[in-house]
Amino acid sequence: QVQLVESGGGLVQPGGSLRLSCAASGFTFSSYAMSWYRQAPGKERELVATITSSGGTTNYADSVKGRFTISRDNGKNTVYLQMNSLKPEDTAVYYCNALRYATTWFEHDRNYWGQGTQVTVSS
Repeated sequence: QVQLVESGGGLVQPGGSLRLSCAASGFTFSSYAMSWYRQAPGKERELVATITSSGGTTNYADSVKGRFTISRDNGKNTVYLQMNSLKPEDTAVYYCNALRYATTWFEHDRNYWGQGTQVTVSS
């Protein structure tokens, strides 16, 4: 049973910080690239940050670059998103995603999603 469970969301004031966590189970976590997406009401789902399976490479959306940091602990099967200098426009549901491409003929691509955690930035 594959599960991705996000936590750490909540209500914060502009300029504040939050750390989101995504706990993974039911698959080989260290073989998957992990990403954080977000979706605000009435808007398309947006890729926020990505980290490779080993943690060696990260990428960020321009809107969060310099403020957010993605990291992972493969020993704990957990990926994190540290969010600093939060702005009202960061308000959204944040989703955890796991992706692994097939590497042998008998495999298929795997793509898993969590249920999301609400982040609200408001004074």
